[in-house]
Amino acid sequence: MKEIFGGALTSKVRTLAPTMTRSVQRVAEAVANDPAGCAALTVTGLAERTGTSEATVVRTARLLGYPGYRDLRLALAGLAAQQQSGRAPTITPGISVDDPIADVVAKLACEERQTLADTAAGLDTAQLGAAVTAAAAARRVDVYGIGASGLVAQDLAQKLLRIGLIAHAHGDPHLAVTNAVQLRSGDVAIAITHSGSTGDVIEPLRVAFEHGATTVAITGRPNSAVTQYADHVLTTSTSRETGLRPAAMSSRTSQLLVVDCLFVGVAQRTYDTAAPALAASYEALAHRHRK
Repeated sequence: MKEIFGGALTSKVRTLAPTMTRSVQRVAEAVANDPAGCAALTVTGLAERTGTSEATVVRTARLLGYPGYRDLRLALAGLAAQQQSGRAPTITPGISVDDPIADVVAKLACEERQTLADTAAGLDTAQLGAAVTAAAAARRVDVYGIGASGLVAQDLAQKLLRIGLIAHAHGDPHLAVTNAVQLRSGDVAIAITHSGSTGDVIEPLRVAFEHGATTVAITGRPNSAVTQYADHVLTTSTSRETGLRPAAMSSRTSQLLVVDCLFVGVAQRTYDTAAPALAASYEALAHRHRK
């Protein structure tokens, strides 16, 4: 069982909110906003407080990653104790147009740290391990992403290339689909989309899935459209979107953490070939700069 603490719980609720029913959302928001108060309540008490049913409370606990309400209640009690001891992380307010640059740096650093911590806490390592195993043995890896996610796709592809894998990043949706048609069993296709609803990313993943490739979705919405064509789902987290910090900016941070974890895992599995390939790429670049 994965336990969710502090900002990670709030982030998990925010991430899943679009897929929740109104009654489940009321319970989820209650436990995220007042862990101490909810920890003191029985399942009946929390149902009464949120105007829902006991079944809804149990369903919410399971949606948040707990076998039942008793497990969630114990985690909430631990979180409440942590907050009372003063060890809970401080969440800074958003950046305003008149903030000094020093405050901008401090606030962004805090937000980035929280985003990374939330993503690490919510990442399913079993799913990650399966994706690593598939990519390490792949004949070819195709990565799809548009916009900011496209930059992350390029980052992953070039890392895999440097350790000797055949990898390509496709930002052009037409080229992505025509390449996906060529994929077969033994190939891997990775789609990166924070919303999970980007059609230009979903379509090539669907084609790859239907042609037998192992498919991976890196998304901030674990129940979104892209996941129906994914054998493995890696969930990212983001900080709250603001006018000066759009979703594409905060989602990129968590996506980069996930692709770095994927890359390092593949490099570990293929170390005997990855190390020489990486050394050769360093030497080739150094030779170019010496000219």
